[in-house]
Amino acid sequence: MPFDPDQALRLAQETIDIEAAAVLGLKKRIGPAFARAVDTILAVRGRVVVMGIGKSGHIARKTAATLASTGTPAMFVHPAEASHGDLGMIKPVDLVLAISNSGEVDEVTSLLPVIKRLGAPLIAMTGNPQSTLGRHADIVLDSGVDKEACPLNLAPTASTTAQLALGDALAVALLDARGFRSEDFARSHPGGSLGRKLLTHLSDVMRTGELVPRVTTTTPFMDLMREMSRTGFGAAAVVDGGDRLKGIFTDGDLRRLIERGADLRSLSAGEVMHANPLTIRDDVLAVEAAELMDQRGITRLLVVDAEGRLCGAINSNDLMRAKVI
Repeated sequence: MPFDPDQALRLAQETIDIEAAAVLGLKKRIGPAFARAVDTILAVRGRVVVMGIGKSGHIARKTAATLASTGTPAMFVHPAEASHGDLGMIKPVDLVLAISNSGEVDEVTSLLPVIKRLGAPLIAMTGNPQSTLGRHADIVLDSGVDKEACPLNLAPTASTTAQLALGDALAVALLDARGFRSEDFARSHPGGSLGRKLLTHLSDVMRTGELVPRVTTTTPFMDLMREMSRTGFGAAAVVDGGDRLKGIFTDGDLRRLIERGADLRSLSAGEVMHANPLTIRDDVLAVEAAELMDQRGITRLLVVDAEGRLCGAINSNDLMRAKVI
């Protein structure tokens, strides 16, 4: 049968329409049972054990991962493996979330008597609330769809999309109920870009010590230039004898002086500096420095402590190397 590109495009568009309708159809079924499920999970002292097999098993794995990363301890247990020893992972203090579109899959239904004897609460996510799984569950979340996107109405497509959306809805409702914050999310994702942004403090990445170009107000202009060249920062801080910041001199300031034809050799740092420069505290997150630079259209900042003493410097290249931006 020759490939028909028009047929492929039509089926793709129909698939999107069918799956979108399946997700929207869940809205009218989000009611008291969903609220009870959230409340029950919040009260669990153990973990949420998510089960499913086949395509529903893939959704169950993803749901467990999403719950775990958003503040609800969770794990996936394969129903077939549970029948051969992994059921020992489930304790009475846990809760079981079983996902099955038909609610009649043997690998799941065969575990129901054991789960009930354990005393662990059972939440069913199924497209058939009257199924064996639905009848034995303490709470039923209806994930039913009118039809699958598969032209044969056989392959799990719209039904798994609905399960995925319902699992995400649970995770989001639980996240909100727990007061879960972006900082909490970052702690469970330390290797990601969000983790770097929310866990990296400015003091972790800023230049310190000899890497911070600094001169005093009486420093001759040529010595000021040597200090800027030594560090390659593109600017120099001007401080008093107690290291309190008085001003800043940048590459841009140098260009403007040259354009004016100033007698550079006769000047001191105090005469060419910009007084009261924009600074940032050393106890903030590195991402705050990036945001401030972006707002002000600058590429570098001097860092001061609580007493206004110069303690560091940071530029956009430093932040890029730290993968904060």
